[in-house]
Amino acid sequence: MDDNLSIRLAYSDDIPVMVKLLSELFTIEDDFTINTENQSRGLALLLENSHSIVLVAERDNNVVGMITLQRVISTAMGEYVGTIEDVIVTQECRGLGIGTKLLESAIDEADQRQWGRLTLGVDLRNTKAIDFYKKYGFSTSHIGLMYRSS
Repeated sequence: MDDNLSIRLAYSDDIPVMVKLLSELFTIEDDFTINTENQSRGLALLLENSHSIVLVAERDNNVVGMITLQRVISTAMGEYVGTIEDVIVTQECRGLGIGTKLLESAIDEADQRQWGRLTLGVDLRNTKAIDFYKKYGFSTSHIGLMYRSS
């Protein structure tokens, strides 16, 4: 693992670089549209929410990856659970173990908060990502995501 890599909680000063990371992610996934104003606002809301966690990967003092987690209540589980979103490592830093470190850190954060389960959405065409998540105990579900915008 890279000695110049650290995983830390994100700060509001990180929003501009995280918006760039989200733009990179949204070019991979067809379901989302790049709108820097919306993404900035969403990140600010996450950072203000005590039930959300935003982690960034910093390499050589540059933010090169991120992951977000949000706490929700599962009636099926009867407890708090977490939803993982926005997992991205910038293209030039992929393959260096940064995604692994981000995901492990997110799982540790959820475990510390005693969230009973973690859920994440993944583009079903992205088999590389699916295989990656399966290494950490995630399994596919028969439940799919649907969206409705107001």
